[in-house]
Amino acid sequence: MKKTAFFLIFCSNLVFGTEIKSIKFEGLKQLSPLIATEISGLRIGQTITGQNTNRAIIKLFEQGYFEDVYIKEENGNITIHVKEKPIIAKLDIEGVVTNDREAMEQIIGLRPGQTYDKVALNRVKQRVKQYYEVKGYFDTVVEVEEKPLNEDGSSLHLTVVVNRGENIIIKNVNLVGAKKLSYSSIEPSIANKQREIFGWMWGFNDGKLKITELPNDAARIKDEYMKRGYLEAEVSSPYLNAYMNNYSAELTYYIHEGDRYRVSEVSIQTPDFLDLDKESIIDDFKLEKGDKFNSNWLRRDIAKLENIVADKGYAYVEIYPDLKPNKEDNTVSINYIVNPKKEIYIRNVTISGNEKTADRVIRREMYLTEGQLYNRSDLVDSQNSLRRTGYFEDVQITETRVNENEIDLNVEVKEGPTGSITGGIGYGSGDGFLINGSISEKNIFGSGLGGHFSIEKSKDQLSTNIGLTNPRVYDSEWSLGGQIYLRNSDWNNYKDKTYGFSTTIGRKLGRYTNIFLTYEIEKSSIKGLDKYYEKAGYQNGDNLKSSLIPGISFNNTDDYFIPRSGLIASASLEYAGIGGNTKYIKTMANLNWYFGFKDYIGWDLIFRYRANAGYIFNDKDMPVNRKLFLGGLKSIRGFDGRSIPKKQICIDSGCKYIEVGGNKSFNNSFELSMPLIDRIKMRFVVFFDYGMIGDNSWNEEKRHSTGAGIEWTTAVGPLQLFWVKPFNKKPYDSANNFEFTIGTRF
Repeated sequence: MKKTAFFLIFCSNLVFGTEIKSIKFEGLKQLSPLIATEISGLRIGQTITGQNTNRAIIKLFEQGYFEDVYIKEENGNITIHVKEKPIIAKLDIEGVVTNDREAMEQIIGLRPGQTYDKVALNRVKQRVKQYYEVKGYFDTVVEVEEKPLNEDGSSLHLTVVVNRGENIIIKNVNLVGAKKLSYSSIEPSIANKQREIFGWMWGFNDGKLKITELPNDAARIKDEYMKRGYLEAEVSSPYLNAYMNNYSAELTYYIHEGDRYRVSEVSIQTPDFLDLDKESIIDDFKLEKGDKFNSNWLRRDIAKLENIVADKGYAYVEIYPDLKPNKEDNTVSINYIVNPKKEIYIRNVTISGNEKTADRVIRREMYLTEGQLYNRSDLVDSQNSLRRTGYFEDVQITETRVNENEIDLNVEVKEGPTGSITGGIGYGSGDGFLINGSISEKNIFGSGLGGHFSIEKSKDQLSTNIGLTNPRVYDSEWSLGGQIYLRNSDWNNYKDKTYGFSTTIGRKLGRYTNIFLTYEIEKSSIKGLDKYYEKAGYQNGDNLKSSLIPGISFNNTDDYFIPRSGLIASASLEYAGIGGNTKYIKTMANLNWYFGFKDYIGWDLIFRYRANAGYIFNDKDMPVNRKLFLGGLKSIRGFDGRSIPKKQICIDSGCKYIEVGGNKSFNNSFELSMPLIDRIKMRFVVFFDYGMIGDNSWNEEKRHSTGAGIEWTTAVGPLQLFWVKPFNKKPYDSANNFEFTIGTRF
């Protein structure tokens, strides 16, 4: 409309065919006349025509600075009159909660110093409404208050007032035609759920409408039918009846279920050059002949077959499941058609994000490098190996296709905190008040070397430790480390002063297995054992231990701090008696197994199982501080560390329970860990611990506990807080209901 008006003014004020003698501007403030003249395209000496003057007006408008532009001419002298848009001198946003403020500032996109454009602002209002509709809020109102800051109105104070709308609550989800499945069957998979009675409480469905998920829910419902073998199931698009007077809604799907199908045959169609053992692959499939059809199992089998072919170098293999239903007997045959495409080789491996860690430290963990044939298992193993180092908060390896036969790998790492300098006064649930100071670094100067020095004073102990480890000597498969330590312990019934030195040499065997050999020499002095300990066979005095400890360990987990798959296992045999006066043989074994459910249920739930076992041979002359004990965070939570077992010893003056330890022990834990506040890496965990220990039999003393807690990856290390209920507690047990620790692996 404005341009039409300008054109009429232009026609009534300009004489076509006149030569331009001068050009000047009226009302120009933000642009210089020289730049404005360049933009207009008009030049002195040109002849005035309808085309060049109209084009000049359009070009000036396109700059976004002007509300009004028109041209006057007198005797060849051109005057371009402009009215500039006001400038935003101050901008406030009101009515927006803190969590939405950053997003709202980006959506509005206005900044002090910009020109005020009402047309653009109307678009902003629509985007704000859409933003809240995506979050489930409807009828949002956006108003803009304009306050001139000077007389001519060229400077404005804008206030954008956002009145966020209301949530639409789904009261009912209707499945018309559904007989085989109920709402409870499809509820876990859909995003738009009906409100539950306690919808206001955490953990219950609040029924809030998620408008962007509506198109996907029908497919999710159909997939629930496909998981149960209903191949003919059809689900309509959702019909939403919203009542804006009370912001409630009903959601309806029309469903045709059909019959349930079983698998009659499974086959693989593949080129001969792949040389696949089809029979063994099919035997390993989840979905087999005779099973009820399950789309979820089908997808898992496709992924398994993809990985097998991709391990042969075919990174972009395509697999099509050809389903042929037989309606007469309600069976379906499955033929997996494999299209391997081209063999792929690695051209370049680039590394990014490692500000500290040397490239060679990263490359030595890679199982794929330049010139090699692509292998998907090697790619996944490389990523997991880097995560297991503990140097990185996150590791992603992305593929970029270069041509038909080559790809580049980009290893993107996000370095995590690998070192700390700490000191202070704290309180531990088992140790009481403690004073500590430590320096530790798992990745010294980015070299991969690990070192530590610590000193700590608690209620029962004063300890100091210094050590250095090279996990890959000269980037080889060999490792070497050593430490010197001192512990001065004041237990309930005796004092133990211990100092020693150990050195360990290790060697990688394959990708997940390490063997190691440790030599340790240690001197301890035990004082304060009373007559009850003496009767139990323990003596005060000095003990010198010189021992060799061969061992083996296995670790194929996918992360250092919070593993979601894989296991950690180790076993060792300590032979003490290479010199010294302490002789015994001790075997130790442990197992940690991790299983994540995210690929199966879409939720980051992790199951963990931990088990530890120990057995001591020839412990006749073993000092009490070498025995096996249970209790504490690493065995049975809720019972004090080293407090199980206790044994009653009686002499003439009375009886007393003393901490005597055992020569055989077993303990295990079952845990479920789930996200609590994902953005700060805080998780909720529930657990059950069980253990047994004894001298003559494994189950002389049995204890168990259960509880819940919080796991939180903080800047100073993993933090664990547990609320514990100990069971099978004896009157002489030392127990508690709260335990915490910081700095240990989950």
